[in-house]
Amino acid sequence: MNDQLFEKGLKIRKEVLGEEHVERSLKNATEFSMDMQRLVTEYCWGEVWGRDGLSKKSRSMINLAMISVLNRPNELKTHVGGAINNGVTPDEIKEILLQVAIYAGVPAAIDAFRIADGVLAEKAGA
Repeated sequence: MNDQLFEKGLKIRKEVLGEEHVERSLKNATEFSMDMQRLVTEYCWGEVWGRDGLSKKSRSMINLAMISVLNRPNELKTHVGGAINNGVTPDEIKEILLQVAIYAGVPAAIDAFRIADGVLAEKAGA
């Protein structure tokens, strides 16, 4: 694997998701799952998130919509927090999820709203 790309991805991943979250993910990786952590860090965060074509805020907004549509609650929870870190406002998150309701279905959006609401409440209390 590419150590330089891993380090680039690790830096971006920590900026977006928070150092504590990323360090915990790496620490909790098993021998079986560590290759997946490396792949995600290099490919998703280093190769794609590391490109100049979109801002981190734009990438976060796109991720919220896609992850909501895919009904991936754990990833959505993580990426709502990352979106806030990247400057996406609660009102923008609400608008994204309303768009999800129209184009992907109300059940997906209801679940996404529930998850986002929990993360926003957690962040407000922090």
